[in-house]
Amino acid sequence: MNVLLVVAHPEAASLNGSLHRFMLERLTAAGHSVRVSDLYAMRWKPALDADDFPSRDVTAERFDPSLESRLAFEAGTQTTDIAAEQDKLLWADAVILQFPLWWYSMPAILKGWIERIYAYGFAYGVGEHSDKHWGDRFGEGTMAGKRAMLVVTTGGWASHYAPRGINGPMDDLLFPIHHGILYYPGFDVLPPYVVHRTGKVDEAAFARITKELGQRLDTLFTADPIPFRRQNAGDYEIPALTLREDIAPGKTGFAAHTA
Repeated sequence: MNVLLVVAHPEAASLNGSLHRFMLERLTAAGHSVRVSDLYAMRWKPALDADDFPSRDVTAERFDPSLESRLAFEAGTQTTDIAAEQDKLLWADAVILQFPLWWYSMPAILKGWIERIYAYGFAYGVGEHSDKHWGDRFGEGTMAGKRAMLVVTTGGWASHYAPRGINGPMDDLLFPIHHGILYYPGFDVLPPYVVHRTGKVDEAAFARITKELGQRLDTLFTADPIPFRRQNAGDYEIPALTLREDIAPGKTGFAAHTA
């Protein structure tokens, strides 16, 4: 199978760098074809701006990112770096995003990778929009049939990210990425692999981590994904896109959108 590793950490000698090399070796040894997007090594441009659309009408009154994204995608005039990363996503059967949890989210360079390559017509604005079908998204779309998983590191203790932990539940912190960035364009999203207390990882801890992570990689294509509710499968009222009253009654928040 084809696996794309996207890593967002500025130091190759870090724990993240070691985990990246481990994953690359493990997946390759298992017979998978692996491609890598090492965003810092690539010096990836994180900001979506008018420079991403060299063929745009410079006489326009204002810069409209969504409009220019759609026009460039349809006309094949996207910049080469954006088109190359889109090709990697289309090639991949599974995508792994690896990053340290910085300020409760992904590093800016990874967010910028998403913003620039998730073009209108490629990752959003796809499919019929009507009073019965509100676009091919949340379980449908360009990435349908592909898998995705996060490998996340954090300096905090696991208890800090527990249901009553001060940082909030890890599942809630990652929901915008799992549901909004990965499930939205159609990925089947696997539960994340999270490494806590990165500053305390010694040889014994690293051996345990790689054993666990190796098992997760071995089941990348067989493990059950997070059971998010599909937008167009009947659980949501369209066009309001709210859950029907008989679905998860009394539940609100992120958890209500998981079956």
